[in-house]
Amino acid sequence: MALATAFTRLFGVRYPIASAPMGGSAGGALAAAVSRGGGLGLLGGAYGDPAWLERELPVVAGAGQPWGVGFLSWAVGVRAVELTLEYRPHAVMLSFGDPRPFVERIRSAGAAVVIQVTDLHEARRAVDLGADVIVAQGTESGGHGARKGRSTLTFVPVVVDLAGGVPVLAAGGIADGRGIAAALALGSAGALIGTRFQATAEATVDPAVVRTILDGRGEETERNRILDIARGSDWPSTYTARTLGHPYLDQWRGREAELAADPRAAQRAYQADVARGEIPPLPVWASEAVDLITDLPPAAGLVATLAEQAEKALDRARRE
Repeated sequence: MALATAFTRLFGVRYPIASAPMGGSAGGALAAAVSRGGGLGLLGGAYGDPAWLERELPVVAGAGQPWGVGFLSWAVGVRAVELTLEYRPHAVMLSFGDPRPFVERIRSAGAAVVIQVTDLHEARRAVDLGADVIVAQGTESGGHGARKGRSTLTFVPVVVDLAGGVPVLAAGGIADGRGIAAALALGSAGALIGTRFQATAEATVDPAVVRTILDGRGEETERNRILDIARGSDWPSTYTARTLGHPYLDQWRGREAELAADPRAAQRAYQADVARGEIPPLPVWASEAVDLITDLPPAAGLVATLAEQAEKALDRARRE
């Protein structure tokens, strides 16, 4: 009962835990496992590739538990959202960019509208749009987030106050039950967790990437646009990405404008270095909490473990 919140009641899940819809990592198997474990598993719909969705949606929809899908608002098309809604998800999460083209379609299909926000402008817009759940993402998060954001500790309570009665999930730098307990103490209704679920048996992550995460340290991560520019990624410049170390960061740190001045040349050089095996093809997205990730458990069991840790942390705080 200690972990019952507005979020668990809204979706009928046991624990106030959602797995982040990480593109390239959160396939149907991972989302389904999280849902079976008592959390809300979110499929990483990202750009909305139809072939990928048609393969992965039946997997998570067949789990028989509440589930959802996440998309990049700036990149996904309406058709991908409509295809997803045919599978009757319980939630659709929209992140990074303007969610307005999709909100009414999602709501009219009976799914909860979950909007991730990275600053107060986005938070106010989410409230005005009538979001059913707001995810407040702090800058400790792995992967993309606000270039000029705020830490989870300071950002979440401000969003909670702004949201009124709308459930808020905390995100960014949460990788164990103590982080979930802290999120609840800040007034959130739960936590959205990314990097910790990348290192699970069901995540579609290259073994070399998993090893890098398990060996990684928070101080080795940094937010940057360098790797987006070098890879030719179209991510809006308002969002940077937290990654573990990479040779291009050492080469171009502080020289983003110079790199962006001739992006085609930068991309050709990057691709050539990848072909020669001098650099990894993809960055390793990782949060500042990567130190806490030391094993590769099944996702369903991890959900229960995180919840147990959170309950113990809350009990300890009450006693002390």
